[in-house]
Amino acid sequence: MIRILIAEDSALMRKLLISIFAATGEFEIAVARDGLEALEKVASFQPDVVTLDVNMPKLDGLACLDRIMLEHPVPVVMVSALTEDGADVTLTALEMGAVDFVAKPEGAVSLYMDALADELVSKVRAAAAVELPRSRRLAERIRLRRLGNVPAAPVQTVAAVASAIGLVLVGTSTGGPPALDILLSNLPAGLRWPVVIAQHMPQAFTGPLARRLDKLAALSVSEVTGPTLLQAGSVYIARGGTDVVVSVRGGQLMVHAAPVQSDYPWHPSVDRLVRTALQHVPAKQLMGVLLTGMGSDGAAAMAELRAAGGYTIAESKDTAVVWGMPGELVSRGGAVETLPLDDIPLHIAEVLA
Repeated sequence: MIRILIAEDSALMRKLLISIFAATGEFEIAVARDGLEALEKVASFQPDVVTLDVNMPKLDGLACLDRIMLEHPVPVVMVSALTEDGADVTLTALEMGAVDFVAKPEGAVSLYMDALADELVSKVRAAAAVELPRSRRLAERIRLRRLGNVPAAPVQTVAAVASAIGLVLVGTSTGGPPALDILLSNLPAGLRWPVVIAQHMPQAFTGPLARRLDKLAALSVSEVTGPTLLQAGSVYIARGGTDVVVSVRGGQLMVHAAPVQSDYPWHPSVDRLVRTALQHVPAKQLMGVLLTGMGSDGAAAMAELRAAGGYTIAESKDTAVVWGMPGELVSRGGAVETLPLDDIPLHIAEVLA
């Protein structure tokens, strides 16, 4: 049984969440009605995972999360509003150590909970399995690790990688925002290839994510909302609720936000991003980087990329919050390199130097 603490001030939402987890028969459930009670229950109930509402009385979600991470570290899944303000708070929570988040549906919550139930249960299951000491507050390490100070990993060069313009394609899901903090803050401004990122996230969250990363990184970071020319020294974040795809117009490489396709189950889709890039760019001019994430999105396409002569990097199990996506790439034999997150930025920069 997984011991779960539901911290939620809304009686209706508490009832709905309890019914979702109770229906699985997998959870031993405790509840807290405010942030102070949540802290008490974390100490007394000793849950395997906590679902934490962002807005709570007595002690709000962020303050409660901060205390949990310092006093009784336990995996936390945030439950937040599907708004821009909710997105900013949620991204801060992820930087502070929350493992994942679930966005509350807008409107009559009870009408949408059935659709949310599968996502919520799967994310809580994954969070309960996280070994927190290696994932807690990844973003804090940014202040301690900078490009040039990170130990260099041996560089296995790929013929023609540095001699032609190409693309760095990054995929991530659970644990992705703080991992992207570390990746992008340690890439140099003069990186020769554009970076395109597919991060599984709702549409309301990817714009705030891009703006936060743009302030942090030496590279220019923007959200892909329409046809966009790819330029060196720039990073492009796929818009939530769409897939980011590569195309060529007038002989120039572009990305644009495309409607999702049902044969790709996760969005923005990493597999679809990589496959559209392979249609327009030689494999030897592509680098695939698969970071922490639940599921297997990106593994199949990046294995295809390596088989075609491209260069691929999987985040190692030692640093990944969830080693689903990169682990699947490794199991398929699709990773040229398997590296700790801290070593990946310097490795990318050295390969492309």
